[in-house]
Formats: sequence, structure tokens, C-alpha cells
Amino acid sequence: MNYDVIIIGSGLSGLAAGIRLALFDKKVLIVEKHVEVGGLNSFYIRKHRTFDVGLHAMTNYTPRGVRSSPLAKLLRQLRFKHDDFRLCPQEVSGIRFPEKALRFSNEFGLFEQEVAEQFPSQVDGFQKLLARIREFNELDLNDNQRIPSRQVVESCLSDPMLIDMLYCPLMYYGSASEGDMDFYQFVIMFKSIFMEGFAKPVGGMPYILNLLVEKYRNLGGELRMGAGVEAIEHTRGILRSVHLENGETLTADKVISSAGYVETLRLCRPRLVEESGLEIGRMSFMESLFVMDCLPKEVGYDSSIVFYSTEPRFRYRVPEGLTDVTSGVLCCPNNFQYPEPASEGMIRITNQANFSLWDGLARSDYRAAKREYRDRGVNALLTYFPDFRDHVIYVDSFTPKTIFKYTGHLNGAVYGSPKKVKSGLTPVKNLFICGTDQGFLGIIGATLSGISMANLHVLQEDAKSAYGRI
Repeated sequence: MNYDVIIIGSGLSGLAAGIRLALFDKKVLIVEKHVEVGGLNSFYIRKHRTFDVGLHAMTNYTPRGVRSSPLAKLLRQLRFKHDDFRLCPQEVSGIRFPEKALRFSNEFGLFEQEVAEQFPSQVDGFQKLLARIREFNELDLNDNQRIPSRQVVESCLSDPMLIDMLYCPLMYYGSASEGDMDFYQFVIMFKSIFMEGFAKPVGGMPYILNLLVEKYRNLGGELRMGAGVEAIEHTRGILRSVHLENGETLTADKVISSAGYVETLRLCRPRLVEESGLEIGRMSFMESLFVMDCLPKEVGYDSSIVFYSTEPRFRYRVPEGLTDVTSGVLCCPNNFQYPEPASEGMIRITNQANFSLWDGLARSDYRAAKREYRDRGVNALLTYFPDFRDHVIYVDSFTPKTIFKYTGHLNGAVYGSPKKVKSGLTPVKNLFICGTDQGFLGIIGATLSGISMANLHVLQEDAKSAYGRI
């Protein structure tokens, strides 16, 4: 059977691309190797509890009525209403370093005020940085220059701690590179976290994913679960077919893959490039989730999300050991403005982790290491926060090995390859990528990536062809 478009992967970018194309009556098939949709932003069930995985909250939140934001664009392009997403804004979040703390919310003025109070000597430089951020077009798909963000940030700011405090949330929530990030990614993350902000949907990721799947199917889109791709066949760089692991062969005019750039090229037959020529991502994480018999606020946890470092200098790189607990992200999912409180409390702790070391452990050592580094992570968190362990009634942890198993991302790299392909082009004609390696970041960013690639490579190309026939 021939399709207009086959989409590889049912993460947010794949589902969004599918909906956008189905809105224009394209014959679309999404193939997913796993039994649940969502990719990096999904959920799992343990002991009758549903746990969200992936990012702790939606970034880029703007309230109803704001028409120029990424969220508003997403809603228009997929033809949803703001209320359909049932988004509940954060209360207040923060950044904690030794001797310094900054608060921020969905009102950017609070963060500006905090920077001015904590770093008075940096006020003019911070305003200079804001001007650079506001004037930069981070969504230009044709801009392929790679500008190291540190060179821009350090030309505006001189205080190393403030610089590190800015980078801590931006890197944890979006950087595939160690130690630095491209300036366009810095701008995307700065706007999405500080200038717009956080929210969570009532019902969590299962609700959002079900909403997208229902829309896609109602538009006539086809979704096959448990349908892994064995190979993408091409002849001298021109797309021919897609072979599934069950032996079935499918054809399509175009293929959009959300599997990752390197992962997609590895599927191509015949092989296209040498492995040594590809930048494979390395940044991954360990996360522990603690279910409690009370709400976090009852034991002194008032923030929605806190990015922290127990050392004066923040390091973002693959740890030399299994997990680096000297920095991390604390998330309290209860501390969002939900209409009704949850029946149980939860605390999530995320730390940088080393895929190779976790992957190399024997099964018994792996389980013991998870317990050890979970405890280490809590002890580091207690540098700043009260002890909550007496209220824990259930705990679960996952590592880079888990991420690789359920996403297929090499090295369990949550943010993919450091080299992004903003155009979505690959060496194979009519094979494109969307998602993390295309370069738009976060939950909203991933969704917009799918929309943008569907628009650019399918709908706009069709419009050009139709115009040429007139």
C-alpha cells in the first residue's frame, strides 16, 4: 500500500506532523515500535499509579488570548482550543546555588527583579543580554550558523555564578551538548522557561497523548503500534520503501522520521555514511520518583520546580561515575494550580548520568546501584530542602539504560545529537527528520517541529507543485 507520508515514531513531533498532514487530507501512516505512544514524553504504570516521564512540565506556557506565542501557534496549526489542553500554570520555581537563590514564575518581571536584587552589578549586562535574546530569530530554519552561546552570554555578563545559574535550567531542559549550547537553543530555552513559563495538564501526559491520538485518528490517520522499522530503502539517494521488522514492505511519497538523525541514517539501506562522521549525543539522566502519603507543601516543598547545584560552579557533562548528584532538578508535580488536589504527593529528582557505565552493569549490580545513587541524590537534595523520606510510600527510578530501551535513542541521549538539522533534510531525497534532532526543544518545541517539517516538506512543496501547473 502506498501512502502520501509515513511517519516513523509516535512521539509528540510525529503525532503533530500526522495531525497537520491529515488536516489536509493526506494519507498518513505513523509506525511505532513500542506499545505506547509518546516517545521521550510518555508515561508508565506501576502499582496502579501512572507516572509521567520526560520533561517535568510543559514549557512555553502562555494564557488564553496570547496569539503570538509558540503555544498559540501550535493550537492554531493543529486546530485545538486553549482549553482543550487543560493547562494549569506553575506556582513558583527557582534556582538554588550555594549562597544564592533566584525565583521565577510565569510572570517574567519576577525573574528580572530577582536578578537585580541578587546580582546588582549585573543589571545592565542582563538587560543587554535580554536585548540580544529578543532581537534574535531562533526559529529561522535557514540559519545554519552555529554560534556558541557562552561567547554571547559572557560578552554581556561577568559574574560566573549568575551565568551558571542561567545555564543550569536551560541545559537540563534542552542541551545535547556538554558545557555549552548553540545560541539559538539558548534563546529558545530562555524564552520558553523564563519569559513564558511552566504548566502541567490535568491528567498529565496520558491526557495530552490521548487528545493528539484521538484527533489524528478522527482525521483518518493510521497508527500502527508494535511496528518497528527494519530498514529505509533507497536507490542512489532516492527514497524507495520502508521495511518493517515483521517483514512487511510499505511505500510512501515521503517519510518523516522522529527517531533521531543518526538513528534514522542507521536504518538506511544501503548504508550512507561512516559512523565516525556522525555526532552521537551523550547527555542522559537518572530520575527517581517518590510517592508520598502527604503533599510536598506539608513537608516544606513549596516550589513547582527547582534547578540546583550544591557546588559554586555548575557542570553539565557526562559524569565520570554512574551519576553526578552535585546538581539536579527537583520537581513537585502537585505544586501547580490544579482545580483539585491530588490524592498523593510526589517528588521527582533528576541528575546527570553516564549511559556506558549504567549499561555495563550486571543485573544484580544495576539494581544495587539504582538504590545507592537514589540515596545519594536525596542526600544531595537535602543540602537545601527538608527530609521527606519518612513520608515515602513508593519509589521508582530509571536510568539512561531505561531511556535507551524505551526510546531507541543511542546512549540514552534525551536531547539527541549535538548537531541539529534545522532544515530536517537528510542525504536521502524525500526522507526528512523531525523532533529532537531537528532542533526545536521541549514539549511545545517538539510538537512545533513536527508541524514545521510537515508544512515545509509536504504541504508547501505540494502548494508549489500546484502553482507550477496553473
